[in-house]
Amino acid sequence: MAQNEAISPGAGAAVLEALFHQSPAGLLVLDTEMRIRRVHAAPPLREAPPEQIMGRHFTDVYDLSAPGEVEAMLHGVLENGAPARGRLVGVRPMDAPGPEYLFSISASRVEDSEGRILGVLAEVLDVTKHEKARARLRVFDSVREHVGRTLDVMAACEELVQAVVPDFADIAVVEVVEAVVRGEDPPPSPLGRKVPLYRAAFGHSGGEEQIQSHPVGDVRALPFPTPYAQTLADLKPRLVALGPDTPWLAAVPPRAEAIRASGARSLITTPLTLRGTVLGLMSLYRTDQADLYDEDDVALAVAMAAHTSLCIDNARRYTREHTIALTVQRHLLLSGAAAQTSVETAHMHVPPEVGGGGGGFLTFPLPGARTALAVGEVVGQGILAATTMGQIRTAIYSLAALDLEPDELLARLNDTAVCLAQERATLPTGDPMPLTGSCVYAVYDPLAQTCTIARAGHHPPPVIAHPDGRIEIPHLPSGPPLGSGEGPLFAATTITVADGSVLAFSTASLLHASTSGAPDSPDTLQRALCDSVAHPDQPLQDLCDDVLYRLRDDDTRHGDVILLLARTHAFPADQIAAWDIDHHPRAVATARTHTQHQLTLWGVEEETAYTTEMIVSELVTNAVRYGTPPLRLQLIKDRTLTCEVHDGNPVAPRLRHAKTIDEGGRGLFIIAQLAQNWGVRYSLDGKTVWAEQTLQPATTPCPQQRS
Repeated sequence: MAQNEAISPGAGAAVLEALFHQSPAGLLVLDTEMRIRRVHAAPPLREAPPEQIMGRHFTDVYDLSAPGEVEAMLHGVLENGAPARGRLVGVRPMDAPGPEYLFSISASRVEDSEGRILGVLAEVLDVTKHEKARARLRVFDSVREHVGRTLDVMAACEELVQAVVPDFADIAVVEVVEAVVRGEDPPPSPLGRKVPLYRAAFGHSGGEEQIQSHPVGDVRALPFPTPYAQTLADLKPRLVALGPDTPWLAAVPPRAEAIRASGARSLITTPLTLRGTVLGLMSLYRTDQADLYDEDDVALAVAMAAHTSLCIDNARRYTREHTIALTVQRHLLLSGAAAQTSVETAHMHVPPEVGGGGGGFLTFPLPGARTALAVGEVVGQGILAATTMGQIRTAIYSLAALDLEPDELLARLNDTAVCLAQERATLPTGDPMPLTGSCVYAVYDPLAQTCTIARAGHHPPPVIAHPDGRIEIPHLPSGPPLGSGEGPLFAATTITVADGSVLAFSTASLLHASTSGAPDSPDTLQRALCDSVAHPDQPLQDLCDDVLYRLRDDDTRHGDVILLLARTHAFPADQIAAWDIDHHPRAVATARTHTQHQLTLWGVEEETAYTTEMIVSELVTNAVRYGTPPLRLQLIKDRTLTCEVHDGNPVAPRLRHAKTIDEGGRGLFIIAQLAQNWGVRYSLDGKTVWAEQTLQPATTPCPQQRS
């Protein structure tokens, strides 16, 4: 036939007839009243005789999921002539009940050669398998997006249920091995019949009123023989049809009752496994008889279970590490507060839901009735952060024994943190986050009624509640963060602290959790301290609880909330004795006389008193021989007996071992042997050499019996 030769009407009709019958899609010819006039291979009607459908309204033949919308679309095509493409609609044959099909319906108007409207030609394409595959992919994408967003076993199970109900399952149950919930390793597979499973999540498309065989949080072993137990025995998924006469339901009466009440008709059970180890079980149910699970659904369930298992195991490992870190931190904090004569302390620690482990505090006595107070935290979380804070605490103890000022101590502590950071960087499994931290370190001197404070990093300064009602936040220069290696750029500030003042040291997380959000409003800590001024006899632990009860419940907080409170007290005047000493050899005998008299007044045990006199003799002798005026002797009776001798020479004495023929050089050696501890403390006007002894309780001689 020539290229431009016209097709005859008869030949054109034959071509159209061939196209109609050979079309891969279903075709429906509808008249202007939407009655079916001709049909070709519409999937649900391939087996139906023509006399059952010809002349009937299409809504009488098809059970449409949205009949009104489809009919409006067809009338729109009939009226304006604009074709409609790809309308998705669920369809069932009205007279032949069966599974629902998903059709893509396109329509165009049919006109004769003179332009008269004859009806509508509807193309019906069966896209059921394609759309189901897309729906499965959407469900799987939802599972991958939403499951595992938090490192929490229970949350991961709940996220799985929310992702599959109602798009993939009408009922979903997730159960995990009880040990996994606690962060422990699951037992080896295959699981025995007595291994308990924890019901972690339950979801139903019908709402919360759905009957459960067991509530969420229930722990019990799986019954045998059932598909659930068999799935965990061979680690293979099961596709099970459910009905009133399903034989294995007799072994699980509670589950059988719940299954019958819900109308479930199809079940998929899939093990939650990782590297051959069972973590739990996922059970999915469908209640629609016309939409039962198939093997493609089983493949999707296996993929979802694999992703969820990985998330659950990550959460389990995190839970274990988090538990260990908090345990280590808790043991460190329990030993962080020591009772003092001049300072009453109380503390509060609130670990976060996520992270944490890097916060810590400590209080300990210093020579001269002084008390050290410190609060700090290191960047990071978990076991590494907790152990790093333990190392920082140990370093603070060691440096404090050298009687360093707070700014000098932080400078040395920074050097230690730099060394720790270098060691961390060399570890093969080290934390990629560099070691940095913040700290505030204070020394309270009850004899001078002062508190000397220094801080490193952006640690919040302490809040001081004075007895007169004033709330003070001292301006403290901020040094570089610990571990930064920026050099000794720390400064100390000395503040006068009256008897009965309350000092509050905290971490930055406390400020974040206690901020009310209103501009210029005091935070929770300041408000609580204001209230405490009116009740000076309120126990400090009650004040800690008061602050705790006012905190906001914030799950996004990642740091430890730590509060250390210290209430100052004046040191008893009758437990201190001090004398000015002449810079002359005769001062040694005078010092011994003063010491002997004072120890007698204090009732110190005779042997300890004799030892103390020897220590005072050596201290004063060294001060007279090597020091410069003025000289001052001070005795302090606290939990220990402290002897202090001050002179104006800043040069430190040196402990050495004298030779046999040497006449001197044994003074500090004798002091080191007699005293429990000794050291040197420097000041602007010289130095103080001190020695401590443990006090023994005085013994009263028993009265002699008369004969």
